[in-house]
Amino acid sequence: MVQEYQSPVRVYKHSFEIIMAAYQRRFPKCHLIPVFVDSEIVSESQSKDGSMLFTERRCTIDVDAPRLLKRMAGVDYLYFIHKNTLNRRDRTLRIEVRNETFSSRVIVNECCYYTVHPENEDWTCFEQTASLDIKSFFGFESSAEKIAMKQYASSIKKGKELIEFYLQELEDEGVTYLPRWTPPVVCGSAPARLRQLPTSPARAIPVNAPKNGLDDKEPASPTELVAGSPDDKLDADYIRRYLGDLTPMQESCLIRLRQWLQENHKGKIPKDQHVLRFLRARDFNLDKAKELLCQSLTWRKQHQVDFLLDTWECPQLLQDYYTGGWHHHDRAGRPLYVLRLGQMDTKGLVRASGEETLLKQVLSINEEGLRRCEENTRVFGRPISCWTCLVDLEGLTMRHLWRPGVKALLRIIEVVEANYPETLGRLLILRAPRVFPVLWTLISPLIDENTRKKFLVYAGNDYQGPGGLVDYIDREIIPDFLGGNCMCEVPEGGTVPKSLYRTAEELESEENRLLTDSIYKSASIFKGAPYEMLIEIPEASSVITWDFDVSKGDVIFNLYHSKRAPSLPRKDTLGAHGIPSPGAVNAQLIDRNWTLGQDYSMVEKAFTCREGESVQGSHVTRWPGFYILQWRFHSSPACTASSLPRVDDVLASLQVPSHKCKIMYYTEVLASHDFRGSMTSLESSHSGFSQLSSATNTSSQSQASSTISR
Repeated sequence: MVQEYQSPVRVYKHSFEIIMAAYQRRFPKCHLIPVFVDSEIVSESQSKDGSMLFTERRCTIDVDAPRLLKRMAGVDYLYFIHKNTLNRRDRTLRIEVRNETFSSRVIVNECCYYTVHPENEDWTCFEQTASLDIKSFFGFESSAEKIAMKQYASSIKKGKELIEFYLQELEDEGVTYLPRWTPPVVCGSAPARLRQLPTSPARAIPVNAPKNGLDDKEPASPTELVAGSPDDKLDADYIRRYLGDLTPMQESCLIRLRQWLQENHKGKIPKDQHVLRFLRARDFNLDKAKELLCQSLTWRKQHQVDFLLDTWECPQLLQDYYTGGWHHHDRAGRPLYVLRLGQMDTKGLVRASGEETLLKQVLSINEEGLRRCEENTRVFGRPISCWTCLVDLEGLTMRHLWRPGVKALLRIIEVVEANYPETLGRLLILRAPRVFPVLWTLISPLIDENTRKKFLVYAGNDYQGPGGLVDYIDREIIPDFLGGNCMCEVPEGGTVPKSLYRTAEELESEENRLLTDSIYKSASIFKGAPYEMLIEIPEASSVITWDFDVSKGDVIFNLYHSKRAPSLPRKDTLGAHGIPSPGAVNAQLIDRNWTLGQDYSMVEKAFTCREGESVQGSHVTRWPGFYILQWRFHSSPACTASSLPRVDDVLASLQVPSHKCKIMYYTEVLASHDFRGSMTSLESSHSGFSQLSSATNTSSQSQASSTISR
């Protein structure tokens, strides 16, 4: 495999002639580079007018390699051919280096350029490219490659220090100016007697560092339109100032990926900070980072994410009930986002706003975070590429483990992980209750390993002591709800009114969805025609979960098991990991000739669900086979002659037709190997946000205990 390297542009604020004088002092050998043992001139020549100088040297290198490897290779030193082409007229120096030792096994090629800065003719630019191809090396190809790249990275780092050392040496000797080369004067030729000033090369090397440390204009999105040739490079000082300390190989990956985008990508080119995040997310594997970045750029273009901050208007519902917001910055200068998850009605937000709206809200937060990182980079004078998130779990209960809500959360995490890698610097989780490990079990598989390492979890009030919150956030900006004195403007949340809930039809008809199908399905239950759904379970100990709301009328819910499959259309069957879609007509699954207790059995006690109630539950299957979820129409008991009807019953009879009920439901099957033993996460219970009758609560509690015992 060929290893390639591309350096950033180094800018020396010295003239080309002074830099050349400093460069020549490194020969024939340099005490500052111990591995550079010696060099000898093999040949040297120049053009007739003296403008071109060609020099070829043979350099001796003592590679820092294990002695055993040197013995097996049969060498103590490596020899390289070093060719210099100095163009005094154009003020350029081209350096070509190739290996002489092991040239049939290892191919090393290096090219370096010294050129005049395009914007200041008294400054000099340096850039470097190299490639390493190890074809065979006595079975030690991997070791030899690591040694070579380590040695090369060390010499690259030393290169600038070397020039600066000799520049200082020249200055100490009083040499601060050297005249430019001029062609020799030929007597009798008037034009020749005129001084011919040299011209700088036409190739442009734009320096991306903003002048005076400020950008003229910063777009809100992490992509920007870059104008320039494919040969554009990055400046080394710009990298340190705006991107941070990178190793030579990391600098190379960034520059090469940026060049590839300029040559191949049509449309906006991401900012260097954004490209660097994708490289870090893939441990600077260029091919993997390129694939992930290209997919993300396509996604951004498809969904117009670059314009999200300008077009997105946060609905009033989210302004009131979404318990998150920006709050100053942490000790490292990273923007701080506070999320009071324990106070958030996750089910209410999903039901009232839909997944599409919640996803756009999360995307707008990420886009705003990128913008704030750029702003803080300018304010603090150092690279800030990520933010800190503080999550307060005070109030988190089993109601937050509502399965459709968790499912929506997992989908959002997938989108964020794929398109905003390495944007989270630290996640501080405070006041984690006992139920938190269950939630963590559900979401952690989708979170990148590098991201998981940034999580810090504090239970109870542990965050208040040494090693707690004050290690990451200044005491004066700790929010008031965490015992600090700083007012935090994050909404307090609360229960979303059911009057704001969307119907199943509204959720399913949303246009331009960024996520997949709607979570909920709707179904009608007619008198004498129950709504039934078949689930095939291939192995015991799988878990059937359900969540449904009764939006019209009263229903009776049952769960049955049968060893044989009833006859039904295939579209109504739910496999171990699927989501059913309701049929247009209620199909009778339980054959009228079947006998309860013989052909099929009841595995959950039937219970009645009133209009407006929300029900959640689960069942751990004892046996494989076929399970039938059934919702039946429930008629109010007839009034006896000795009793008078209640006003509520009379009003209900007037408002609800006596022949039809309606539900919105969601169901899912967890295979036994995915269950992870988190029994409490699947405990049958009614939603904490529902207003339930005492009879229904009692029924639910009995179901919960029976489910746990299975």
